[in-house]
Amino acid sequence: MTHATHDLAVKAGEYTNNKGEAKARWVNIGKVLETDDGGKFLLINRHFNPAGIPNPEDRDTVAVSLFKIDRDTPKQDAHNQAKSNGYQKQEELNDDLPF
Repeated sequence: MTHATHDLAVKAGEYTNNKGEAKARWVNIGKVLETDDGGKFLLINRHFNPAGIPNPEDRDTVAVSLFKIDRDTPKQDAHNQAKSNGYQKQEELNDDLPF
């Protein structure tokens, strides 16, 4: 049996939240898994292409960060996570479109 211990993520850019703070835009690219006998391995998403990550310093490598998965804390859903990062819901549009 295996369990995930860390998320793997790369910094794909930055954005400014509604408070004017610069924040990193992280993309999850996989997980670190641990087996019952202590072995570890990586699962990398097939769609991840390191060539698509910004490279302003023209490096030959891509930094992948590890974020520990806390099993005792309920996972925050994407909507609440976006709100905590400064996202504000856009007012609904009332267009009368025929489709």
